[in-house]
Amino acid sequence: MTNTDWNAVNIVNPQGQGGWLLVCEHASRRIPDALDGLGLSPAASCSHAAWDIGALDVAHALSDALDAPLVAGDISRLVYDCNRPLEAPDCIPARSEIYDIPGNAALDDAGRQQRFDQVHTPFHDAVARVRESWQPAQAAPVLVTIHSFTPVYNGATRAVELGFLYHAQPAAAQALLAVEQARGRYASALNEPYAATDGVTYTLEKHGEAQALPAVMIEIRNDLIDTPEKAQDMARHLAESLTQAFPIPDSEAAE
Repeated sequence: MTNTDWNAVNIVNPQGQGGWLLVCEHASRRIPDALDGLGLSPAASCSHAAWDIGALDVAHALSDALDAPLVAGDISRLVYDCNRPLEAPDCIPARSEIYDIPGNAALDDAGRQQRFDQVHTPFHDAVARVRESWQPAQAAPVLVTIHSFTPVYNGATRAVELGFLYHAQPAAAQALLAVEQARGRYASALNEPYAATDGVTYTLEKHGEAQALPAVMIEIRNDLIDTPEKAQDMARHLAESLTQAFPIPDSEAAE
């Protein structure tokens, strides 16, 4: 076991001057060597259960396009899901989607606490550190978390292509949805395919709404971003939607 092997977070462009702070909790499917792959099958270790397919490529491209800081997870959510508190039953799942996770099945409270300390704590400390030291040119920065979802879940086909989620304050998600629906390229919806009641807005609330920052969680159907080329195209589209939904005031744009 090495410190590098348990690195839980990567930070990109921490001093970016755009008006957005980007977070990608489920960016990696990497499992530290000490966990012996959690006993996963090859199919499970590459599946959406292990990470949000395409989300990191989109987040990197958005960071470039928007000159935005990006905090990205570097360990699979099957080791510890950084978008969940320790008390959430699915923060270290014994089963995810159609896959059993043998390495999590017999984990006791001490083992869960150790995973929390090794993965959750450094990740969220990094988000807080970037947020607190960040001095963007835009006076009203927006927290944006980037996720992806499967086209089919539990046998049901999902028609929605882009979802915009909020925890308790809907204004930012509603603003982005209004722009998307006006543009008309993708089928978009509010709080789809998940909502706060599904327990998916932990990071959004912790680092956005609770800090008085406008905040929105973007969910992208992963067949739209499952190649680097598709992810780049989606990032270009979302960058335009974000800049339309949250324009820089004229007085700042002129500086």
